[in-house]
Amino acid sequence: MTDPTHSPEPVHWFAAPPAGPDRSAFDGAFPMYGRAYHQNPARAFEEMRKQGPVVPILLEGDVPGWLVLGYRELRYVLSNPKLFVRDSRHWNQWPNIPPDWPLNAYVAYQPSMLFEVGAAHERRAGAVSDALAAADQFELRARCERVAGGLINTFIGSGRADLMAQYANPIPLLVLASMLGLPDPDTRALVGEVATTLNGGPAAMEAYQRVQTIMSRLLETKRRYPGPDMPSRLLAHPAGLTDEELTQDLLLTLTAAHDPTATWIGNTIQLMLTDDRFAMTLSGGRRSIGQALNEVLWKEAPGQIAIGRWPVMDTQLSGRRIRAGDLLVCGLAAANLDPQVRPDLYGDSVSNHAHMSFGYGEHGCPHPAPELAEVIAHIAVEMLLDRLPDVVLAVPPESLEWRSSIQMRSLESLPVEFTPGYPV
Repeated sequence: MTDPTHSPEPVHWFAAPPAGPDRSAFDGAFPMYGRAYHQNPARAFEEMRKQGPVVPILLEGDVPGWLVLGYRELRYVLSNPKLFVRDSRHWNQWPNIPPDWPLNAYVAYQPSMLFEVGAAHERRAGAVSDALAAADQFELRARCERVAGGLINTFIGSGRADLMAQYANPIPLLVLASMLGLPDPDTRALVGEVATTLNGGPAAMEAYQRVQTIMSRLLETKRRYPGPDMPSRLLAHPAGLTDEELTQDLLLTLTAAHDPTATWIGNTIQLMLTDDRFAMTLSGGRRSIGQALNEVLWKEAPGQIAIGRWPVMDTQLSGRRIRAGDLLVCGLAAANLDPQVRPDLYGDSVSNHAHMSFGYGEHGCPHPAPELAEVIAHIAVEMLLDRLPDVVLAVPPESLEWRSSIQMRSLESLPVEFTPGYPV
């Protein structure tokens, strides 16, 4: 990771650094950390919403910010990238943030398209979108089926499995590795390194650097031996991305696609195993998968929040005075649960895709990333139900534990039981 306050070129939004946030505005702020919050963030959002669609919060270490949890308010913020910028170097709290702050990995500036704005972002995001759009959909589906089937073969004979560790988590990485044209040794290494980065802690940074090395080595190979893969298409793209841009944007594509898709798979399986509306058709399953996938995006969005946006001048947002450089946390999951827009989950959730789970505006997931993620998730759930038609939870639903992550709404594990079968 780079120094979060480092600016390789001048920032022109304002002439002088803004004043720090008005700490009195954060009296009584809601803490967005701790087991109670992580186990049931929807309940926390409901409590916060009583104070309005924009509320003061405290992140880990009691770092102040504003949570935008109203659907309309969030759309407004994400639709105004010149007022609410993505570049975290505008944050007025950097002098107070310790180097080992746990959320630095999400906030610290990096030279990826995630932190670019305007024409620079359009150039890089456009190249990634074009490279993704050129993926062969038939090959992607076939690869998903091979990966899912191969993973099921590893545990079908035992009658028990942890569907997060043994199924949902590895599927997106293995499929993405194929889209990247990674050789098998690097694919195996990548699975372990990405898992280490997601676990956090002291080993996460070193694992991230090793993943970066794998991406750099991959680009060197594809420059000499191009193929029908995403790195080769990016290397040939007329945007003319530099080596650093290519490495950073491939890393971002990998990490932004893997964890949310794995979580989407796990949360959908969990819903279908615990909700009677889906459980009663589990053996037939297929007609419910599309509805379950979309319902999860509304009720248990894999990506709960996005950190963040920073206003370039003092402004008002839903009656709150927001100072230049204050941190705005985008409450994607909270906006989905806004009672003013939430769909009838027993009726039109299968066709209503107006959720915020893939973001919105300039920095939303680039086309066609959401469609590719849905292909992977749908096939993963479908293959599981086909191969394990009597699968059930091995523990009471209330005993399932959720990861202590402010970003992701993901299960620690998903233990199941089923009638043992045979590999195919």
